[in-house]
Amino acid sequence: MTEPVIEVRGLNKHFNIGGGFFSKPNDVVRAVDNISFDVMRGESFGIVGESGSGKTTLGRCMMQIIKPSSGSVKFHGTDLVGADQKTLRQIWQAIRMVFQDPQSSLNPRLRVIDLIGQSISKAEGLKGAALADRVSELLTKVGLRPEFLHRYPNAFSGGQRQRLGIARALATNPEVIIADEAVSALDVSIQAQTLNLLKDLQEQYALTYIFVAHDLAVVEHFCDRIAVMYLGQIVELSTTTDLFQNPKHPYTRALLEAVPIPDPRARKPRRLKGEAIPIVASKGCRFSPRCPHATDMCRETVPTTRKIDGADVLCHYAGDI
Repeated sequence: MTEPVIEVRGLNKHFNIGGGFFSKPNDVVRAVDNISFDVMRGESFGIVGESGSGKTTLGRCMMQIIKPSSGSVKFHGTDLVGADQKTLRQIWQAIRMVFQDPQSSLNPRLRVIDLIGQSISKAEGLKGAALADRVSELLTKVGLRPEFLHRYPNAFSGGQRQRLGIARALATNPEVIIADEAVSALDVSIQAQTLNLLKDLQEQYALTYIFVAHDLAVVEHFCDRIAVMYLGQIVELSTTTDLFQNPKHPYTRALLEAVPIPDPRARKPRRLKGEAIPIVASKGCRFSPRCPHATDMCRETVPTTRKIDGADVLCHYAGDI
């Protein structure tokens, strides 16, 4: 995994919001704030964080579903930001997305053959029996029966609908799949089946995954590298093994401490208080109001990302705590 497939540089997405009970007029939510990273060919790259951290917005900005405020997202050197629709349509065949809610992401008025076949028909020009054969093949690949071709989405369970979403993503023979909370709405046993399916498909099709999730157990099982997000920023980026064995940012440590442990005697006291508030001042570290190690420098000075033992960490005191 030495060749970057996707290069994100200085990506920003800021939302202006009007005055309300909890906000001032012309407040700004920095949902994605100056984010940069590379995704290597064939790897599973995880993006984790609390609700409101900006991870879903980041994935959608990469796909240009949401237009970024600034920055670049390059796929094999071609910048998606500012690209025309013809270029985007070509790239969207190589980069596909699996959404969180398998029910709302599938048109309930379309049969399976139409849901999956539309992309194939546009990309390859297949029709009739040839199209039906191709869709049947994809259904088999994701563990569904070919006779489901003419059923509607409401005839399937949640796990089966997510498999339909995966089949639709595979329809154009993509190189990259962005999975946005692809298993969070599923039962635990179905989650495991879906993750194993994604792993098998990765080996079979040499896929690269960008896996957005809030469940640390899932990303530990699935991902090679992990970026931890907090209020629009990547606070730590490291290999999965190093992140779980030697977390360097206080927020990463707090997330790991919050993972439920069955044995009460093995539980650690949770040090993370309060919640992430998206509307924040730019002054100082964004995590300082909740950080147990925060000093005056943290509250006054914006930290810069530092390389510590191979990990990228956004903290004044990372490595010293």
